[in-house]
Amino acid sequence: MFPFSDDDLKPAVENILESKVKPSLALDGGGIELVNVKDAKVYVKLQGACIGCASSTSTIKHIVEKNLKSYIHPDIEVINIPV
Repeated sequence: MFPFSDDDLKPAVENILESKVKPSLALDGGGIELVNVKDAKVYVKLQGACIGCASSTSTIKHIVEKNLKSYIHPDIEVINIPV
């Protein structure tokens, strides 16, 4: 069982996206929007230059998911919702 409720998890996810992920993506003209947090899964939409980028899967796994797992919980899963 995941140790946090979705309601507890959402502000923490928003904080990490704002402080750690968005500045990194902005360097390449990209962005990210938090869509929802449900059952310890974080649903996001990539924005800007990240939309349709060949590296978008790597961005989700190696930047977004890595930060959330590191700062919040190792079992968090990030799912990109295509635009």
